[in-house]
Amino acid sequence: MGTNNSHHLAIRVYYEDTDFSGVVYHASYLRFLERGRTETLRARGIDQAALYGDGGAGALSFAVRHMAIDWLKPARMDDVVSVETQIGAIKGASLTLHQRIRRGEEILMTAEVLVALVADGKPARMPPALRAKLQSNEGF
Repeated sequence: MGTNNSHHLAIRVYYEDTDFSGVVYHASYLRFLERGRTETLRARGIDQAALYGDGGAGALSFAVRHMAIDWLKPARMDDVVSVETQIGAIKGASLTLHQRIRRGEEILMTAEVLVALVADGKPARMPPALRAKLQSNEGF
């Protein structure tokens, strides 16, 4: 994963993120990844609330279609981890994101996430302005 267009989000692991043994519970990683994706979009000038608007006809939202995850090493309570997100392929109604969570130089987990753009419960073509923001490396 290159750093020239990767977004990095630091997250501290809290007690609520762990299981009884102080290790991050597997589902907590999904929340960390979601935050990373959201902040990556925000850094590119994409306001998800504005895309959705009032939720009426034509409201756009992103929905996770598929995830492939490899958990490699555990994070523990009070660790500060970095969620790295990189936008991969952008297609007609979807995009692929490559994510990993690190503690320092250690890679703790990797994920490939396919996200669909949805309107009215169905796949929606990517508007040109949205595609341009996703393709932009400005600020990265």
